[in-house]
Formats: sequence, C-alpha cells, structure tokens
Amino acid sequence: MPKMKTHSSLKDRFKITGTGKVKRYKAYRNHLLSHKSGRQKRVLAGQPLMAAGDVRRLKQGLSNL
Repeated sequence: MPKMKTHSSLKDRFKITGTGKVKRYKAYRNHLLSHKSGRQKRVLAGQPLMAAGDVRRLKQGLSNL
C-alpha cells in the first residue's frame, strides 16, 4: 500500500497545537496593508482555532502533521 501523504498546501496554511487543535490564518493580511487601519491589522494578526466541523473535514489532509 502507498503511504498517506499530507496535502502540501494545507501544511503551510494550518498548524496543529500541542493538544491537537488546529490553528488557521486570517484572510486580508497578506498585501495592500498600507491603506488598512492599524486596528484592522491588529485584529487580523491573531491565529484563531478552527471550528470543530471544519477540523473534521481537514483530518484526512493533515493526517501526517
């Protein structure tokens, strides 16, 4: 049987915490930041935990992380 591979794009977009929860990045934080307010950039800076329903969908793609 071939090995299960981790989906390469998911590897960079999500992180697994020590307790097994999944952290994600927020949108609108990559470019064109000069015209966004400081408050908006601060709010977007955090890495929230993913919802349980979304985590169940990701489990197969993140199998080797």
